[in-house]
Amino acid sequence: MVESDTRERNEHGQFADRIPAQEALAVFEAREDRARPVTAGDVADALDCSRRTAHNKLGELTEQGIVRTRKVGARSRVWWVPIEDTSTAPDATRRPAVTDAANDVELPGSGKILERRRQALLAAYDYLSEHPEAKKADFLRDVFPDHRAEFESAEGWWNAIQPALRELPGVDPPKERGHIWHYLGGD
Repeated sequence: MVESDTRERNEHGQFADRIPAQEALAVFEAREDRARPVTAGDVADALDCSRRTAHNKLGELTEQGIVRTRKVGARSRVWWVPIEDTSTAPDATRRPAVTDAANDVELPGSGKILERRRQALLAAYDYLSEHPEAKKADFLRDVFPDHRAEFESAEGWWNAIQPALRELPGVDPPKERGHIWHYLGGD
């Protein structure tokens, strides 16, 4: 004869939850390396619960939009706390000289379209400052999709953005088409 589980059940007959999802969120906050994603095993170890329970808690946090998840193998998944999108807010770390230069370069358009294109230019600049060696393909893959700026094609976007990017401080454009852009930093 099997002994019955004596845990509390809710009104639907499911086991009552003894571990709130917020405790799983504390695992993210306790990491020394804030960039490292978290696994269900990490949460299970930290909360002394089963992997299934950890998965459920991470699922709740994902549904609430607090964390994001991605499959990384046939049966593996990781979770992370997303970084806030600051693409529409002024970048506190960007030097005013860069913003001023971006406002001075010539880009096609006017009004809101021109402002979106300036934001796309600054996003390309920020990308280059974070990736000090980048090719055209990198900008098209990593910047263009989130900063289309009313351009119909990636090629049209690049044809407008790259001449303006050349004018910004610390940017060392390639000598030949298709080669590596460098970020030199500083003034």
